[in-house]
Amino acid sequence: MQYSMLDAHGVAVLLLIVAALILFTRERLPLEASSLIILIILVTGFHFFPYNVNGKSLGPEQFFAAFGNEALISVCALLVIGKGLETTGALRPIAMLISNTWSSRPMLAMLSMLMAVALLSAFVNDTPIVVLMIPILVGISLRARSPASGMLLPMGLATIIGGMSTTIGTSTNLLIVGIAEDLGLERFSMFEFVQPVLIVGGVGLAYVWLVVPRLIPQRDLPMTDTKPRIFSAQLMIREDSFAANKRLSEVLAKTKGEMKVESIRRSDTLFLAKLPTTRLQAGDRLFLRDSAENLKRFEEQLNATLYSVSDTEHPINDSTPLTAEGQQLAELVVTGSSPLHMRTLGEAKIAERYSLLPLAVHRPRAPKTKVAGDIDKIRLHAGDVLLVQGSRTSIDALKSGGDALVLDGTTNLPSSHHAKRALAAFTFVVATAAFGIMPISLSALIGVGIMLATGALTWRDAARSLPTAVIMIIVASIALGKALVGTGTAEFLAAGFVAIASGLPPAIILSAFMLIMAVLTNIVSNNAAAVIGTPIAIATANQLGVDPVPFVLAVLFGANMSFVTPFGYQTNLLIMSAGGYKFSDFVRAGLPLAIIMWAGFSLVLPQFYDLNS
Repeated sequence: MQYSMLDAHGVAVLLLIVAALILFTRERLPLEASSLIILIILVTGFHFFPYNVNGKSLGPEQFFAAFGNEALISVCALLVIGKGLETTGALRPIAMLISNTWSSRPMLAMLSMLMAVALLSAFVNDTPIVVLMIPILVGISLRARSPASGMLLPMGLATIIGGMSTTIGTSTNLLIVGIAEDLGLERFSMFEFVQPVLIVGGVGLAYVWLVVPRLIPQRDLPMTDTKPRIFSAQLMIREDSFAANKRLSEVLAKTKGEMKVESIRRSDTLFLAKLPTTRLQAGDRLFLRDSAENLKRFEEQLNATLYSVSDTEHPINDSTPLTAEGQQLAELVVTGSSPLHMRTLGEAKIAERYSLLPLAVHRPRAPKTKVAGDIDKIRLHAGDVLLVQGSRTSIDALKSGGDALVLDGTTNLPSSHHAKRALAAFTFVVATAAFGIMPISLSALIGVGIMLATGALTWRDAARSLPTAVIMIIVASIALGKALVGTGTAEFLAAGFVAIASGLPPAIILSAFMLIMAVLTNIVSNNAAAVIGTPIAIATANQLGVDPVPFVLAVLFGANMSFVTPFGYQTNLLIMSAGGYKFSDFVRAGLPLAIIMWAGFSLVLPQFYDLNS
């Protein structure tokens, strides 16, 4: 087949795609920043160098239209609906049923859990499902004294498999289906490709159930240390104490500024101002909060007497240890929609807002890094784990508020009387789209309106459910896809691909295309890989003279095979943080699964779409 060489615009678009794929792998540069850079370069380039070839024209206005793309609207609306299901606890009964049956029949409960999350992820974004299940599974593991590492990763893999099965299972599916329709293919029905997923995904789930838990070494949960780290105490100034008749500034200098005084009490009714010039007297009590080691050190440095806040009669010694009644530890895993994401602890004011004391930060991308001490200036990212201490009431309030993924060793889940309303809205969205009554973009938008109107969702939660990174990567990817098609670059790449694979059966070419997508999705954003790959897949099928649908599905399935790296999919990093996994665990468990799924779809798709003839 004859095809023209790339012109200057085509070469520029190709170079920009390569640059985008490189930028999307840079951990130090936020994904939204990379996407904005690519969009600015693309729009600016086509503004100053307009494209007008053979009656085709491309300009900034066509790229800006990506912000109003139907697929993007569908993705955003479904993310908001997923947040409504999460915050109302609408899926709580399913999670609790799994939890209650685990102690008696763990293998059957494991299978039930995998099937349940796979089914849910066919209709709900994976993130709320993972956020729902992680605390439940952590609680089960601590209660049953079995490693959570054998539960969390299989659960995450099952959600990815289930998300492949419908057009609304993932944002990737919605984007690919929308682009295929824009390029002339008929609109996919919701269950268009559910049959091949049931066949291949069933084999994949069996592997996840029976093999994956045996492949992963036991990883310790951070919740294994349940002793409170910070104690409230009082330091009484004696006659012979260094602090007697000294200014507060002098006393703090004696501890090198490390002692933080919360209040100073002179009598039952008199509290002194914490001014540097305040002069302390014998009998004064300094109220402190710190680790046991630091409190004992301050006692020695000042030659004072240490007491627990709840016991003013017995000094702290071996027979009367420090106590922290009602204080508990919990871990907060920062999610993309959390108000802690991309903010410092000082900016988030977690102590004031939630009455919780931050103790340390663990970064899963650098597993040996655990930051303690003054952590107020550390900027938190999605997947970071924050160790906090506070009362049971404060931890429960944070959990029910949905501001962070809370791991506290319990199976308590937030619940709301709005759960039924959220479920009704979700059922409306799925049913109307499944029966073809209205497109998913419209039904999902109406569903959001129903949740907001009935109080099942607040505008604050709706806004927080839309990560800037997801929106910007989709917009930039759609814009790149338009440039890829409009400049003829897609046809050029497809022709080159066909020329390289000349003489090979279409089924083999389809399999190779799917493998390329599977590799890309574990390195760069799955949405970017999918949007760039879809027009090339359709052009390849057209040049081969075969049905383009299986080639579109090859892109869809390949782009969803983000099993192999913790950064391949947004939920993988949450699971890595909560389960204490290493990078190698994802490779060990995910690579065989990716091979199983790739080989399975390579065999099944040609049979369903008659590519072997």
